[in-house]
Amino acid sequence: MSHREAKEKLGRGGKCAASYISRFLKWVVIAGVTGGSSGVVGAVFFLSVNFATRFRALHPFIIWLLPIGGLLTVAVYRLGNLNFNAGTNMVLRSIRSEEHVPLVMVPLIFASTVITHFVGGSAGREGAALQIGGGIGSEIGRLFRLDAKDMHIVTLCGMSGVFSALFGTPITAALLAMEVVSVGVLYYSALVPCLVSSITAYQIALLFGVPPTRFALSSVPPLTWTVLGQTALIAVACALLSIVFCVAVHSVSRLSARIIPSDYLRIAAGGALLIALTLLSGAQEYNGAGMNAVASAVAGNARPEAFLLKLVFTAVTIGTGFKGGEIIPSFFIGATFGCFAGGLVGLPPGFGAALGLSAVFCGVVNCPIASLVLSIEMFGSGGLILFALACGISYVLSGYFGLYSSQKIVYSKLRAEFIDKTVRKW
Repeated sequence: MSHREAKEKLGRGGKCAASYISRFLKWVVIAGVTGGSSGVVGAVFFLSVNFATRFRALHPFIIWLLPIGGLLTVAVYRLGNLNFNAGTNMVLRSIRSEEHVPLVMVPLIFASTVITHFVGGSAGREGAALQIGGGIGSEIGRLFRLDAKDMHIVTLCGMSGVFSALFGTPITAALLAMEVVSVGVLYYSALVPCLVSSITAYQIALLFGVPPTRFALSSVPPLTWTVLGQTALIAVACALLSIVFCVAVHSVSRLSARIIPSDYLRIAAGGALLIALTLLSGAQEYNGAGMNAVASAVAGNARPEAFLLKLVFTAVTIGTGFKGGEIIPSFFIGATFGCFAGGLVGLPPGFGAALGLSAVFCGVVNCPIASLVLSIEMFGSGGLILFALACGISYVLSGYFGLYSSQKIVYSKLRAEFIDKTVRKW
């Protein structure tokens, strides 16, 4: 190679290195801004939902306002001129298309989720997290004048940022955002941006006093063939339970819309039904998110029927139009079922609850890597192999069902085969 050729090659290498560094720094800045914004909004959202939950707990009569809360939810969306059915599915579609996530979605889902928790609807907050994050990310992308492909990445940054702020699980948040859109494909180009955003949001949430979601396991069983078999049994049951949960939510939504086409009447009827269910259950344990029940299950205490009742309450809440999310209810369902099933098969009930939470979560979102990391961030690394086995089995046996109808199953769960299909709803 001549001196001139060597010089030209070195020049091209220098330009290439400069391009990589420039793009890296660009995304550190954009993701940092997104994470900072997401952290502040996510922390305020967390504190608002917690205040609503505590206030309702002190004033149990508020559940009688469920139909009114439902009517307010529809009115909020009408006032914001946003499709009432717009939600997490819109955010997921925007990652694969030119569809824009409107900024107005942020205050609408914020307010409507707080209303749901205030009146006692059985819902979580992660659906709002993904929608709020998607709206924030999309708006920041417009401010930085990003092109269509970079808009997808910044939307993922917003999703991971708000999720991280709410749950205190920054690595899970980054991986979930990358994994949930298209099952079988990870958006590796978003890895550093999503990590920067989620870590920044997590640190800001801590400054606001938002506690990370952590549980201490009283015991972790030794790795034996017997324990592996017991874990596999719980995972198989959790895969089936995740299918039932997804089908229940989608079926109630479809049937209620067919029977009562009006959004106002449907959600009011749903509120009335939730009041009846609460009175029949004799307590408000299944209203709201239910994180106290999750903590109790991990401590080894759960009613055998708790997971079924929570499933029914959540299907009615989400299926008739109340806003929030299904992931914390899936934590509740998985943890209480795992606590009960763990005792039946011979595992410590608390450890069974942890397995159940991770496995049901994996089954409903179809994200095995994020689910495994979630188990580490929430429960520690003890029992890692058992959590990996549970998540893997649940992922495969849950089939092509899922909570989000816009989620794409790109590659088969059973073969090295490209299938590119949306999740099944029923």
